[in-house]
Amino acid sequence: MANPITIPAWQRPHWQPSDEEIVLQFYVFGQFGDGRVPSEAYGSDGLPSGIELTSHHHNALRQWDGYPLKGAIGRMFKDDAPEAYKAAIESPQVLVVRGRIKDTADTGYMRDTLGVLAGLLDVGAVAILDPQVLTLYGADEWRHQYLVRDGAPIRNHLLILRDEDEVNPGRYWIHTRGMRKWGRPDISIRNVPEGDSNRAGMLAERLVDLEALGAHFVDGQELDAEGVLGGMVAKLGGGEEDADFNNTFVEFRWP
Repeated sequence: MANPITIPAWQRPHWQPSDEEIVLQFYVFGQFGDGRVPSEAYGSDGLPSGIELTSHHHNALRQWDGYPLKGAIGRMFKDDAPEAYKAAIESPQVLVVRGRIKDTADTGYMRDTLGVLAGLLDVGAVAILDPQVLTLYGADEWRHQYLVRDGAPIRNHLLILRDEDEVNPGRYWIHTRGMRKWGRPDISIRNVPEGDSNRAGMLAERLVDLEALGAHFVDGQELDAEGVLGGMVAKLGGGEEDADFNNTFVEFRWP
């Protein structure tokens, strides 16, 4: 790729040592030859320690219980991104990039991993699946999302969703997916009136920005948000088996 964009590594000014783990996972579909992935042009020296790449024949991977393009979730990808789905499903090879690393004070691990993914797009990848944000990208879509001069905003790495709040009928639930990439809980805001949905979404975006830059919330911590009368209190919950997040979460109730 001519004049590729170098992916920066950001410092995390709010970071303090913790026992949290960063989790990365991607499926890369295409046909690949031998040789080193050309990631240097994107600022990456290769995958960081703890993140590995394995290569699979697509037909063999289809038999795997965790194969991501089958069942209800596969139909969702097909509906949401039909061209990327077609390219992925017809690919002869799948590379799986995944692993865990200790919580760290900068995002060099993210730069290095994204640089490898970008390099793979230059040597045969046609689609990349990020299961943590339930999104299948075609090659051009992935580049547009992540190869942003001065770095893609944290928002680009996540999903911020609005659903009806089953716990509080008539209200909405604002919640995120993808914060495991930063070793932090996802954000959940319950009991949101429809008229406050945009404000709650903007608050969720500010909170994930803080977490991605290293901040922690503790159980019972009070949050004073601008324009939100009464304040909110953090409640910690979840875990990797949680169906909504596949992660821990910090939950707030809109007053």
